[in-house]
Amino acid sequence: MNFSIFTRAKALRLKAFIAMSLLLSMAHSVSAQQLIPAPPQLAATAYMLIDAKTGEVLVEKNADETVPPASLTKMMTSYIVSSEMDRGNVADEDEVNISVRAWKMGGSKMFIREGTQVAVEDLLKGVVIQSGNDASVALAEHIAGSEEAFADVMNQQAAILGMSNTQYQNATGWPAEGHYTTARDLAILARAIINDYPDHYTLYAERSFKYNGIDQMNRNRLLFLDKSIDGLKTGHTEEAGYCLVASGVKSGMRLISVVLGTKSDKARAAESQKLLAYGFRYYETHQAFEPNQELAVQRVWGGKAQEVAIGVKESLWLTIPRRGQERLKTDIHIDDVVEAPISKGQELGKVTLELDDKTVAELPLVALQDVEQAGFFARLWDSIKLFFFNLFV
Repeated sequence: MNFSIFTRAKALRLKAFIAMSLLLSMAHSVSAQQLIPAPPQLAATAYMLIDAKTGEVLVEKNADETVPPASLTKMMTSYIVSSEMDRGNVADEDEVNISVRAWKMGGSKMFIREGTQVAVEDLLKGVVIQSGNDASVALAEHIAGSEEAFADVMNQQAAILGMSNTQYQNATGWPAEGHYTTARDLAILARAIINDYPDHYTLYAERSFKYNGIDQMNRNRLLFLDKSIDGLKTGHTEEAGYCLVASGVKSGMRLISVVLGTKSDKARAAESQKLLAYGFRYYETHQAFEPNQELAVQRVWGGKAQEVAIGVKESLWLTIPRRGQERLKTDIHIDDVVEAPISKGQELGKVTLELDDKTVAELPLVALQDVEQAGFFARLWDSIKLFFFNLFV
């Protein structure tokens, strides 16, 4: 009787131990996958958050809904000026003749005077930092001959960048029929500004610019509230509401936020902060592979060399949940038989990356060096060995 009770007690303890082990195992599995809450809901007409490095979209709402861009238009104006400078068609020190039309522009101004000459460098600062309508028109006329011709260039550039739902009518964002863009297209443009012309992008972090004795502050509140923020541009009209395209870097990750149609200057900054804080808190940019990184070595048949290094041609960056790299799995598939001659860059397989059983990237595997054919007798001997090899594969 006592033995039976003792045995039953041991069995109950064993069951409890097994149940506890299962619970701990499940808890560990859940903790390994970081829980990510739903993104914040913003008081804005449309918004988007992307990783500047990968282009990965983290949050979006009404991202393809066309809206008036207001002074966010000047992002394209400055991009084209940077492009012209990069090509050598325009220089910092070039003097621009200020027309009556530029001088008379209303709204935000750099306060340039008709009949004077102003350096391109100063006008670009006037566009980016002061959001000067007058400076925008002056640069448009200098580059294309007229603002109308410059708008054509803007639309051509938008098409090249893949901004498929954008159309410009002017260089300033002054309200005009048929002048529109989307949150997605603005994110594309912001990414191009940052990645294509990093030297000029530094202008977007400047907090003030003084010209003609007038010192004006950058309208981007986040530059004064958060040291991680270094751009980009504000916009406001009655129809567009208060808008802000912002970017910043934390822990090696650069994010771009687009917030359109808020109720006030303060609101566009606050809503942008919510979006950026969410992205930085829960995601990271991870370099999975470096350029020409060797991932495997494969037997070569009929070659002067018996092996070839195989890897990826270009670097691969991923946007993943924080600490997600610990759960990344790499699956390599290489052709069973690799025969010479082999050219560097020749595809010989593929590599797949999975995160939590979901494929996040798939890249071709390529030869990292040339392998020439061996001589006749060496190839003949290898062909005999390959014949027997295939019998057992």
